[in-house]
Amino acid sequence: MIGPNIGPNDVFSDDPVVVVLSPGGLDVARRLAAALGGAPVHGRAGRVSGADRSFDDAGPHLRRLFQDGRAIVGVCAAGALIRALAPVLADKRREPPVVAVAEDGSAVVPLLGGHHGANDLARRLATVLGCPAAVTTAGDLRFGVALDAPPRGWHLAAGGDVKGMMADLLAGHAVRLDGTAPWLADAPMPWAGGAERVIAATPKRLPPRPGALVYHPEVLAVGVGCERGADPGEAVALVRDALDGETLAEAAVAAVVSLDLKSDEPAVHAVAAALQRPARFFDAARLEAETPRLANPSDLVYRAVGCHGVAEAAALAAAGPDGRLVVSKRKSGRVTCAVAQAPAVVDGGRVGQPRGRLAIIGIGPGPAAWRTPEADGLLRRSDHVVGYDLYLDLLDDAIAGKKRHGHPLGAEEKRARVALDLAAAGATVALVSSGDAGIYALASLVFELLDTADRPDWRRIETVVSPGISAMQAAAARAGAPLGHDFCAISLSDLLTPWPVIERRVRAAAEGDFVIALYNPVSQRRRRQLADVRRLLLEHRPGATPVVLARNLGRAGEAVTVTTLAALTVDQVDMLTLVMIGADTTRAVSRGDGGRWVYTPRGYAGKAGSLIGAGSGGR
Repeated sequence: MIGPNIGPNDVFSDDPVVVVLSPGGLDVARRLAAALGGAPVHGRAGRVSGADRSFDDAGPHLRRLFQDGRAIVGVCAAGALIRALAPVLADKRREPPVVAVAEDGSAVVPLLGGHHGANDLARRLATVLGCPAAVTTAGDLRFGVALDAPPRGWHLAAGGDVKGMMADLLAGHAVRLDGTAPWLADAPMPWAGGAERVIAATPKRLPPRPGALVYHPEVLAVGVGCERGADPGEAVALVRDALDGETLAEAAVAAVVSLDLKSDEPAVHAVAAALQRPARFFDAARLEAETPRLANPSDLVYRAVGCHGVAEAAALAAAGPDGRLVVSKRKSGRVTCAVAQAPAVVDGGRVGQPRGRLAIIGIGPGPAAWRTPEADGLLRRSDHVVGYDLYLDLLDDAIAGKKRHGHPLGAEEKRARVALDLAAAGATVALVSSGDAGIYALASLVFELLDTADRPDWRRIETVVSPGISAMQAAAARAGAPLGHDFCAISLSDLLTPWPVIERRVRAAAEGDFVIALYNPVSQRRRRQLADVRRLLLEHRPGATPVVLARNLGRAGEAVTVTTLAALTVDQVDMLTLVMIGADTTRAVSRGDGGRWVYTPRGYAGKAGSLIGAGSGGR
């Protein structure tokens, strides 16, 4: 029977992966992946069918995951994981969790990163499988805690001798706890009020000393306000001065917070980056509710942004109703800051709202092998995926567990608006297009909406565009190198562009002797345009000019045909076909299998010393 699910707060590193090497472990792998909130299952190609992602060689694949910081749950022999990862083991302080699970689910063994989440991950996976977790680290076994790996929201200050402290405690020496740390107070450690050895829990910086460990809980919220376009360096300096003035540790900061109107301000994000904490934002109504607790309310600020304070109000909102200001508003030339302290650890990733992010992603023609690593990473980090239903189906495993927003063909503007609205609400969104998102796809539509719509909230979104392999690139690669010299792309769809404009562009390309990639060459209602283009091009180039017809590239039913301009007919082409018409210099070369390569030379034959041209070629 499957045990309880592991909730979202129990994820121990970003993007855990379940790796299975043989078919006998697939059932256990699926159970663990479901318990991890839909983690992907990677399976050995040729051995494991039905995995989310396949790989050919286990060693390089495991090492790549490990070096990317991914938590690895290997449903395989522990020795296989050890041998695969041995070449990349270096600094144990930076190891992601690696856990081995027996194929039959009878054992769970944390191998690496025990104090970085592997021990806890192993215990929870063992609960799912109903078997023991083979935890072997001494501190965990004796006291149930690892002093060198405090829980999320706690940080060990530099200079503490953890190994020496643990050795003393295992030898029977007593220790006292200064401050509040429930994760330590509840552990069966030799506590004694008058002990010489001490563990301190405080947001304050303390000088290191022998026999003492200092932990900083994330109980501070740093509020930042600024004028539009304020210098990021000025903001970072002001905040650090404020923390230093009260001897507050940067590690004790949970979040950098501000008004939502400032969510695109580089100064606020620079502070968050400097402190390595999330930037979060509140609307004016929420900040106005903090007015009774402000030390420096301002009518001027209220008239400008709708609340009586930004820095102090945001800090207090993040610290909660029992929080208090420990640094009231400080001001430099164009920046303000304040610091509030909460009575307990603050989950900085849950206060307020994040700045939304929209990634406009080109997924290529469809197969995973033709997607860029950047595209895969953006998809992995997205909460919502928006796109044409077919494209979402092509992604399938890559967006498992994401909120899908599928739309029919032709609903491009609706897709873009849905994606922008989701991102404006603070979500991390992927808007996908086939091929390259910037070539006859959704990127230009998104930027047109940002330009023309009266939506300031859309303009505050972090927007990125990730390139993909375009249809013309894929067609050229399959055919040889027809784009080896100057080329252009023209869409024959007159749905958005009047036909006379399209015709003028085709004529210019013909006169300029460009290789031409024709997108949207025909549809059920458009049958004459391709024939018109063919006739026009025959006025400028020979009938023997090579033409590549590329259909369903990278998908089932892929077909690449080489014909000539004279032989080209509309009936050879459908909506899924890209037509590539060569220039006057484009050549076709016979292959041994009866097919032909197509290429467009750049002119290397004319370079001094070139041996090109010693043989013969032709169309």
